[in-house]
Amino acid sequence: MTGLVRYLVLFVIDLKTRRVVVAGIGRAPNGLWMEQVARDLTDVDAGFLRGASYLIHDRDPLFTAEFRRILRTSGVDPLRLPARSPNLNAYAERFVRSIKSECLAQIIPLGERHLRNTVTEFTEHYHLERNHQGLENRLVDSGWSDRTRTGPIRRRERLCGTLNYYYREAA
Repeated sequence: MTGLVRYLVLFVIDLKTRRVVVAGIGRAPNGLWMEQVARDLTDVDAGFLRGASYLIHDRDPLFTAEFRRILRTSGVDPLRLPARSPNLNAYAERFVRSIKSECLAQIIPLGERHLRNTVTEFTEHYHLERNHQGLENRLVDSGWSDRTRTGPIRRRERLCGTLNYYYREAA
């Protein structure tokens, strides 16, 4: 296939922790694909929605009755947003704006594998290296228990310098 190809990136965000998981990336998603995504998200051992009570989603036709049934049988109540109400899903809208402006606006993915790698790298950056104002400027996953205020400043880069994280190295 040549030319421009459109991909759908389906993600789920935990509103309390701001943790994001990419549930799937597909070029032509359909109801069967979404059913598998629902089964993966509600898996009793490793599903992201394990222990969750609700899943808020928009009115996209991909959120089929069967998708919602799979969620309900796992104890997750799917809540469909009213039409034309982006402010009711502000955390998801903010994540989309962040990944677009900080990452995808600077990169042209050259295929699905490149897109998957780019989205994975941004998600790791989002969790480990990007401060979140809604979390009092903390990181989603704080890898360091004791931050040092002395020592040389270092830079960790992702995606060839598109994403950068500056930190102090312990003296």
